[in-house]
Amino acid sequence: MTFDVIIIGGSYAGLSAAMSLGRALRNVLVIDNGKPCNRQTPHSHNFLTRDGQTPAELSALAKTQVADYKTVSFHEGLAISGAKTENGFEIHTQAGDRFTAKKLVFASGIRDIMPDIKGFAECWGITAIHCPYCHGYEVKHERTGILANGDGAFEYARLISNWTKDLTVFTNGPSTLSAEQAEKIRSHHINMVETAIDRFEHDKGYLQRIRFKDGSDFPLKAIYARPQYEQHSDIPAALGCELTEQKLLKIDAMQRTTIAGVYACGDNASGMRSVANAVAMGSFAGAALNKEMIDEAF
Repeated sequence: MTFDVIIIGGSYAGLSAAMSLGRALRNVLVIDNGKPCNRQTPHSHNFLTRDGQTPAELSALAKTQVADYKTVSFHEGLAISGAKTENGFEIHTQAGDRFTAKKLVFASGIRDIMPDIKGFAECWGITAIHCPYCHGYEVKHERTGILANGDGAFEYARLISNWTKDLTVFTNGPSTLSAEQAEKIRSHHINMVETAIDRFEHDKGYLQRIRFKDGSDFPLKAIYARPQYEQHSDIPAALGCELTEQKLLKIDAMQRTTIAGVYACGDNASGMRSVANAVAMGSFAGAALNKEMIDEAF
């Protein structure tokens, strides 16, 4: 069977796109391997009507609701390759399955690259966090750190100072902030520590302290960080989709990538990593793609 649309990725953005397309009576296949990037996060926040639920609860409810649309199908597996065909696209999975569709939506997310600090990965999404709008309220006024350097550290310090005044910037080695930036930070009573970090000491992901390579330590409740990342799926690049300087899929105002017939939504195309943003982007991508298909047929 050739589908109208194949969606790669079945988390919030992908399911939201599937709902828009299902309600537009499109035959849709959602391919997902069940490993969202926020699976370690205890609770999801800043999403109206579902504030505080676990990511798994949100995903399960979303999938149940999308499954009510009978033209939407699901396939559990990992999409590993894709190609342009005369009538659209074909997608191959790791298990050897092959599917074809007229259009594609990539809601495949990004893969975080953990820094070389013992314990960081275990804390990631729990008390090593990236977004104050998603997690900041839960650690407000607590003893908090920022793992960053240079311009990124300066901007992060400005932002997080809204949620706590007990704030320390950890540069994990010599500071690359300018003298003016360092002075500005200190003028707001924000500490700065340049000692190299050995590990995060934690209890099941709940940070207790940073241990430095010189043997000293620093007690903390939470730390903000923005690890490096890469596209979770190699298929868009293989099809010729361009990336931005931020290594995100390049999309236009209608969420079309640089390859005709291919759309993108969610974390793989936006620096705003939140459930609410992913859902909004997925909903819009589905509607925009449906309009494209109507324009082609009518």
